[in-house]
Amino acid sequence: MKVNGVPGAEAVSPQSAALLVAESLTRTLPGELPVTLVADVSLSIARGEFVSIVGPSGSGKSSLLYLLGLLDRPSSGRLVLDGEDTSAFGEDRLADTRLAKLGFVFQFHFLLPEFSLLDNVALPMRRLARLPDAEQAPRALQLLERLGLAGHAHKQPHQISGGQRQRVAIARALANRPLLILADEPTGNLDSASSQNVRAILRELVDDGDTTVVTVTHDAQFAAGADRVVTLVDGRLAP
Repeated sequence: MKVNGVPGAEAVSPQSAALLVAESLTRTLPGELPVTLVADVSLSIARGEFVSIVGPSGSGKSSLLYLLGLLDRPSSGRLVLDGEDTSAFGEDRLADTRLAKLGFVFQFHFLLPEFSLLDNVALPMRRLARLPDAEQAPRALQLLERLGLAGHAHKQPHQISGGQRQRVAIARALANRPLLILADEPTGNLDSASSQNVRAILRELVDDGDTTVVTVTHDAQFAAGADRVVTLVDGRLAP
């Protein structure tokens, strides 16, 4: 089947135009014995869709996510994001696109320890400088409140739990109103209750129409909560 000209991509509902289209993405590490991390992956992701990428350890899941998030460049193939072919983007354009259109949540939260939670969430807004300075802190507080953390806004990361830190990381990912959130094992370091909380938050973001979510996960229960599960084996999409 072809969707938006991409062989192997799954059909999306007529009312939902594709936000992200990957066409024959391949990522190979050069060397005397080249290593292919992602091989000929074609995938279409609709606006407002929640997709989980699963597969055995070492199957290339995170490598694919990094390609979809413009953190790595493919060795071949192309990626169309929000109608724009990113193949010819220079490093500055890639960085600007990541900041303006994408949000990232990783297994480790990567919060700045010397900053308050409020300042951590506001940091992407300051970098993008699209929102006036006077509106950045109120938006950061609004995001923390949405995630149940308003009372902790002026604490530092070490003063809250691991599950709460991951919620701050999600708030930070939402700071610039991204079109797409990419999450790499977002519950990998969390207990079951915190994992369920993070999964529920991401599900709610999609259901509210705020964003599209793509996650990499080993958690079968987490993956089951997505709209679609994509399986990667040896760098290739499983049939």
